[in-house]
Amino acid sequence: MDLQHTFSAFKSRNYSLFFYGQLVSRIGMWMQRTAVIWVIYTLTHSVFLVGLTTFAEQFPSFLLSPAGGIAADRHDRYKVLMATQVVSALQAVALTLVYHYSATPIWGMLGLSVLLGLANAYDVPSRQAMVNDIVPNKEDLPSAIAMNSSLNNLSRLVGPALSGIVLAKYGATICFIANAVSFVAVIICLTLMEFPKKQQVARGKNAWADFKEGLAYTRTHTEIGQILTLMALVCMFVATYNTLQPFYARDVFKGSAATYGFINAATGIGALTSTLFLASQKNAGRLKRILFMNLVVLGIGLMIMAYTPVLSLYLLLCFVCGFGTMSVIPICNTVIQTVSSARLRGRVVGFFAMAAFGTMPLGALLVGWLAKIIHPQTCMLVQGVICLLITGAFYRFLQTEYKPSELLVPNK
Repeated sequence: MDLQHTFSAFKSRNYSLFFYGQLVSRIGMWMQRTAVIWVIYTLTHSVFLVGLTTFAEQFPSFLLSPAGGIAADRHDRYKVLMATQVVSALQAVALTLVYHYSATPIWGMLGLSVLLGLANAYDVPSRQAMVNDIVPNKEDLPSAIAMNSSLNNLSRLVGPALSGIVLAKYGATICFIANAVSFVAVIICLTLMEFPKKQQVARGKNAWADFKEGLAYTRTHTEIGQILTLMALVCMFVATYNTLQPFYARDVFKGSAATYGFINAATGIGALTSTLFLASQKNAGRLKRILFMNLVVLGIGLMIMAYTPVLSLYLLLCFVCGFGTMSVIPICNTVIQTVSSARLRGRVVGFFAMAAFGTMPLGALLVGWLAKIIHPQTCMLVQGVICLLITGAFYRFLQTEYKPSELLVPNK
């Protein structure tokens, strides 16, 4: 890998502050998310309720991410992001109190998961679109986008691993407190950053007109429309295999919260390796072909992993599947950000968030329901087959390379 190109985005002081602040916050978020899922499963022994929990947190993104994209285009992204961080911090505090003091915390936890989803619906479009604002050299943009994805994957690695240790020794309450405290770091870093004095915002239009304009642009832009469709299908029907992981940790391998943390950590290592690999790519035209190969590996990996009886082999396959799964979002994000108009970028990223993070809760609910009918292991096998079918359907699109000139003209 070309490490110099991989980390070129860190030449920007603003991006460095943004990255490290978000890293601490996302680690805390993954600690909370892992703890919530483990608590729900241990209290109910229901894969369906695990899926419902994921649905409660992420479905608001499906409904409101376009509105979040409009907010990112019409308002100061710094202020939008600061507001979402404050709301998320308050949610973590409320979750701590509900879990610690309630005799039946499940429904309170589900309700607070919805609140977090509402905040994320506005957070993701502003956070993703802000990368363009804080990276002065547009040649570093693919690196910045990939590193932004590596941030999520590093936190996905560290957060669940820490959560597994903390859950085993101290309980879920400490995980929730840690997430609340983590928001202090991101708020400090946002305060230290230097943003453009004034962003261009749309005037003379209402939100509905902005929505229709963004939707029309997304639908008529072939590259964006195709990549969003592919991502939505993978995120809904394939990436949601993680909903089944508590079942494997507890019922297949007879493990504890620490086992669940190891499974998530192995997936996170694969995801982090994937995004570092993508960030090192100088030839962005290869990205779609890389995605094709990764999806093939993911589909085969899920089919093998479904009935693997040995934990060490299962963890290895978690690494492989994590590598394949987490290449989808950064590659699609890079394509979308680098071909979309600067004036419409927030709205396009809003549809990206809708396709990526909004379809996952629907898929998690579907997987949780299907696992009750055909058994969780058979469900994972089916997801592997579906992954290969989706990949085959998009074969021609994924074999098409970009020209460098198409990638580096995002500011029209």
